[in-house]
Amino acid sequence: MAEEVFQNVQVLKGIPVSEFMGTMGFFAASLGLNCVYCHVPESLQNWPKFAEDVPRKRMARTMIQMVNAINKANFGGRPVVTCYSCHHGNQRPKAVPSLAEQYGVPLEDPNEIEIVAQPQGGTPVSADQILDKYAAAVGGTQRLAGVTSFTAKGTYEGYETYHEKVPFELYAKAPGQLTTVIHTQNGDSTSVFDGRAGWVAGVNNPVPLLPLAAGAESDGARLDAQIFFPAQIKQALTQWRAGFPMTSVEDHDVQVIQGVGTGRTRFKLYFDKESGLLVRQVRYANTMVGVNPIQVDYANYREVNGVKVPFRWIVTWTNGQSTWEITDMQANAPVDAAKFAKPAPAVVAPAKAIAR
Repeated sequence: MAEEVFQNVQVLKGIPVSEFMGTMGFFAASLGLNCVYCHVPESLQNWPKFAEDVPRKRMARTMIQMVNAINKANFGGRPVVTCYSCHHGNQRPKAVPSLAEQYGVPLEDPNEIEIVAQPQGGTPVSADQILDKYAAAVGGTQRLAGVTSFTAKGTYEGYETYHEKVPFELYAKAPGQLTTVIHTQNGDSTSVFDGRAGWVAGVNNPVPLLPLAAGAESDGARLDAQIFFPAQIKQALTQWRAGFPMTSVEDHDVQVIQGVGTGRTRFKLYFDKESGLLVRQVRYANTMVGVNPIQVDYANYREVNGVKVPFRWIVTWTNGQSTWEITDMQANAPVDAAKFAKPAPAVVAPAKAIAR
């Protein structure tokens, strides 16, 4: 739990470390600010400084209690009103209506579309049809069944690498096992999903070995692994639904469907209408103060052993963004079962030195 790892936790107790970090990201996204705005500047070089109280942190605690009271009194405790409801990415909520926004042309966010009632006439495209087109686009049932493993090497870029490219390795095995090892400047960061459970061992994590929490973390890892073996994509999620309005991603018309993971996580999948290829995945992670979107964009599909695989994907979430690029990939290469075993803890500073 958060209070077992971080110091001076007062109102965000009783939640896993991963949800606590996601909550920090929710604050950042809601106010359009970074960590040091609510913490002392020295915290970036001295992690125990994150635990120090400052006026903005005390105000944040008051705001959490305020929205919790509003939601309890009016919405049965559901996080309907959040920091983002009023702030919308601004440091201070706006009290005066903006005529520029009212009469301007708003930019469409494809992540915000939802299922609408189907218009009369015509036969709507079903989720099964879109998934079947995707399976055909990446190689077809027979070829997909013939690929049971992948090994790959490439480059990774993210906040923990100071946004410099570093090497990474990837190991995937059907139906849904996935391991990545990122060789950062400060040591290796290893993520493992063995088909049922997962772990992250990283030098930049608050503790040296974190199990994936139930819900969005485990569901997301399961689908990330399944993406490499699309023959089983229909079984990866349940409660598939179509009926979203047409939208676009990077100027490409896309068809959107929705599914639910075993941990009740909601997913949206975006498929290029012309090619049928998957171009985006969005999943929604619950936190104590609201719901965080996690977006994965896929590009640069290449054929490996007759199956098309994305050689580039970008993961965007409220705490940061990372870019993965494959430079070499082998299909059906032997993968030692030990690659999907629980990893050893990373060598990091004592957990109590990392505080919020």
